[in-house]
Amino acid sequence: MILDIGDPRPVLLVDVDGVLNPWGATDCPPGFSTHNFFPGERVLLSRAHGELLTSLASAYELVWATAWEHNANRFIAPILALPELPVIEFPVDGRDPYFRKLPAVIEAVGQRPCAWIDDEHRPDHYTWAERRGVPTLLVDIDPAEGLTLEVVTRLADWAAELAGRGPR
Repeated sequence: MILDIGDPRPVLLVDVDGVLNPWGATDCPPGFSTHNFFPGERVLLSRAHGELLTSLASAYELVWATAWEHNANRFIAPILALPELPVIEFPVDGRDPYFRKLPAVIEAVGQRPCAWIDDEHRPDHYTWAERRGVPTLLVDIDPAEGLTLEVVTRLADWAAELAGRGPR
């Protein structure tokens, strides 16, 4: 999938596990509910995350960048009251799944500015971000906490600076 190069907004790459599903939490945090989409796999979701992401939608093109791929639209988006979002598909090639995200992201975002929220950024993600010559923001998320208002404020400020409006 290659995103629309004519969209002036930066891309916001959204992971699910660790970002919207704080899998590292020992208990279900306040404001979250437990979902059992797959046998033996606890998924914690908060409608507040949908509201936070929606608040960024005018500044960013929101895109799923998750191993959930199209299941993010099927299971996650309805609970968070999000519209169906574009999905970056990660090829299955037998290698470690963490190493297959970056090539697909590179192809999808092209030369558009992007921010990427993930709980498992790898060293090669940072190398790519530093060398690509296009504004790129990588945000590490604590998988025990998930997406926070602080992170959303940082993303909003970054997008505003790119648009020449300065931080909020």
